Amino acid sequence: MTDLQHTRDIPMKNPWLKKNPLMSMWMSGANAMLGSARSRTMAEVQRQSAAMMAEGTRQMFRFWTGDLSSTPTRKRKKKSR
Repeated sequence: MTDLQHTRDIPMKNPWLKKNPLMSMWMSGANAMLGSARSRTMAEVQRQSAAMMAEGTRQMFRFWTGDLSSTPTRKRKKKSR
């Protein structure tokens, strides 16, 4: 066996597959930040969706009960003593 054949048999270690602690910390921080932003966004989407459904239900109820032509009632202010 020649030296050239012997070097082909030994697999060379790939430096790109080694763990990088700095990159790992950076990716963990980025994942935490994006996870927090994603959860806040989804909570806001759910709040807006619930508000839209409630408003649509109110409008549909007013339409079917014949209350669509009247103006919305104002809330009375409490009298101060």
